[in-house]
Amino acid sequence: MREKEWKLADASLYYETETGQGKESVRITRFQGPGSRVKVPELIGGLPVTVIDRKAFLSKKNLRRISLPDSVEEIGDWAFAYCDHLTEVILPHRAVRFGKAVFMECKELRRISVISAEGQLSDKPVAAFPGELLAAAVTAMDAAYLLDMEAAGTKEWLDKWDARLKNVLRTSDQEGFSKQILCGEEDYGSTDLNAYMSGRRKEKVRLIFLRLLSDQGLSPLLRRELEDYLRAHTKGENSDETWQVILREHGDDREYYQLFAAISCVTEGNLNDILADIGEEHPEMKAYFLRYREEVFGAADFFAGLEL
Repeated sequence: MREKEWKLADASLYYETETGQGKESVRITRFQGPGSRVKVPELIGGLPVTVIDRKAFLSKKNLRRISLPDSVEEIGDWAFAYCDHLTEVILPHRAVRFGKAVFMECKELRRISVISAEGQLSDKPVAAFPGELLAAAVTAMDAAYLLDMEAAGTKEWLDKWDARLKNVLRTSDQEGFSKQILCGEEDYGSTDLNAYMSGRRKEKVRLIFLRLLSDQGLSPLLRRELEDYLRAHTKGENSDETWQVILREHGDDREYYQLFAAISCVTEGNLNDILADIGEEHPEMKAYFLRYREEVFGAADFFAGLEL
């Protein structure tokens, strides 16, 4: 079947038409061009776009955001794999057949949103549609079975997400290290066991923060387990990945460092070291922790305040 071109503002979609059950439709076969924010149309040549073919957007390094129309029914194997800078995907809020490894190695994917039948982004609150949790399911938890656009946000779906999270948390930090050794530093970076285990703990910390900040349906028992894990890896403990994630990745995200303090990851014993680590890098966070010291521990430090 002859492939045709559909031009966008700064890129092109290539497609084929096909007939099934007496109806004609469009299959997107590939994408070319520098476009970073791509909206696939619902109709091409008057026919509905129903399939994103396997590898259609494979390794598109410029792609940051992709929006698929409500007409899409199927997304093939590796359709968006290795899109290194893809941060948001917008999918129809309906049943979609997903192939294998659709978002493999999309490590920057932060949110999977939904689009309504009217073509508008859903205005549902996070409690109704947990876009960040959906993205984490396929990028950090290896749980493609959670990529269910109709069920996402329901109690049953959240229970499955939490079950997978518990499984991740209870997995040994050493698991997978032997594979890294076999593959060598070229593919996986350091072959140092301690560095590997620290990286695994950071992955767990990121997931815990995400769940605590999107805490709909979170049971009190699991909440305690998650908070205990963060406290066990705060500044001053044998390993401090909780603090490292806050400092290096969320030093300007108020909701993160407020939560860090609220669950007692900041203590009278570690606060001076935390302030020293911050230095002049994140002035708002430093100011917050200085106020926290005064209000919670009753230890105002005039000279520390001048450092800001």
